[in-house]
Amino acid sequence: MDSSQYILNMIRQDITANNLQLKAIIQDINACAGPLAELHALNSAGRSKISALRKYLDKFGDIAKENKNPELLKEVVLLREQLASAMDAFKKANLKSMLTIEKGAKEELLKPTNDEAVLRQRQKRNKESMVKMSSNVTDQLLSISRQLAETTQRSAATLETLVSSSDSVTGTQEELKVTSGAISQSGKLLAKYGRREFTDKILMLFAFAFFVACAVYIVQKRLF
Repeated sequence: MDSSQYILNMIRQDITANNLQLKAIIQDINACAGPLAELHALNSAGRSKISALRKYLDKFGDIAKENKNPELLKEVVLLREQLASAMDAFKKANLKSMLTIEKGAKEELLKPTNDEAVLRQRQKRNKESMVKMSSNVTDQLLSISRQLAETTQRSAATLETLVSSSDSVTGTQEELKVTSGAISQSGKLLAKYGRREFTDKILMLFAFAFFVACAVYIVQKRLF
């Protein structure tokens, strides 16, 4: 196994491991009903896995482009599509969890209580928490949207490279066909010239024999 193949296998293992971990985090976010700090922690872990996946995919894509291997380029496109799908699921899980937390906060806010001071303090705390949560979630969703757009652009670039490589392979095949035809035609011409040269030698041999016979005949006539 050469070094590039070994590196590719290692990158595949890293991509698989991080992809599985990201899916587990997405499931945890879907099940998260609060508090907000827990959602933030899960989001941080998820973004870390997404960043790692993008780094490994970039390395994989660079090796595929250097080798100009259509199969590897197809694999890169597929892996980028899987990452885009995982990021979309990550975004949806965040929205779901935030709605669940918001619903729980509203229900807590509307619970009856005899202590008005406690109620006002709770209302203030919940409002501040909701404003902070909305701001953080908006930033996170914008970041995920940008990452999705970048992943889509990279997939498109890889696909263009794949198409270009396929065209190059097709062009090379056509050139080989033309070259093969030229070689075949040259072989036929050489064979034809070889036969003609052999025929010329036979004719020259016959001509020389005729000349010798004529010379012998003339000498005999003069001597006898």
